[in-house]
Amino acid sequence: MAEKKTFKVKTFTNELKIFATMRELASLDNQVNQFIKENKVKKVISVSDTTTTDNTGASIGLIRVLLYEE
Repeated sequence: MAEKKTFKVKTFTNELKIFATMRELASLDNQVNQFIKENKVKKVISVSDTTTTDNTGASIGLIRVLLYEE
């Protein structure tokens, strides 16, 4: 019988500010890396980013989703 695997999802968010996007992306990277380290994540399956927008369509935030195996 095959080994049962457990997959989990963790979501991280970050507000985007004009002219600060590179710093905000680095901060988000640090959050994800810290989570992986602190939770002793064995295997990352997927990392996906998407933006949130305001009523004019301007990007105002970033959502990063991490799918990992325990």
